[in-house]
Amino acid sequence: MNEKPLSALETIIDALRTLPGIGPKSAQRIAYHLMQNDQEGAQRLGRSLLHATQALKHCERCNTFTEHNICELCSNERRDPTLLCVVEMPTDQIMLEQTLIYCGLYFVLMGRLSPLNGIGPCEIHFSRLISRATDNIVSEVILATNFTNEGEATAHYLSQMLKDRDLTVTRLARGVPIGSELEYVDAGTIARAVLDRRSV
Repeated sequence: MNEKPLSALETIIDALRTLPGIGPKSAQRIAYHLMQNDQEGAQRLGRSLLHATQALKHCERCNTFTEHNICELCSNERRDPTLLCVVEMPTDQIMLEQTLIYCGLYFVLMGRLSPLNGIGPCEIHFSRLISRATDNIVSEVILATNFTNEGEATAHYLSQMLKDRDLTVTRLARGVPIGSELEYVDAGTIARAVLDRRSV
């Protein structure tokens, strides 16, 4: 028996539910608000999402989102190319930039190791990271993964692999609370963690 197709409103609600932290009730409230009070905003949101999915790609050097082959930060000649900071997500990179304390370059994993969810080294672009870190320019790799169980496991795995290639590997200091994600930590705390990073 064929399932009844979703109505236009149900399609919006179903799409909104894919966002982190948005449950069925929140998705329903947002959908009704857009349709009732802000149809122009809904159209703008739809156009911007469509444009982003068509225009954005991954930077060839750091793997973050960009509209160009090489992102603006990687193209900045004032950055220190000997320092490479590894973060989980672009939001973590943004938080580190807001500290104004770090002047090196980045590699964005776009995730973290999570075997139970089928996320292994390939899914976090491990081979690209190794290639980037062993370019004979990088001298220190700073592991800035989150202080969650999965983030710690990712940092441990990466540190072993990178140290085997004679790289200096450091980890953010514990100024960042255990169990926290960089996106939600204040810039001052992150700055202290960068300054107090340690060997692993």
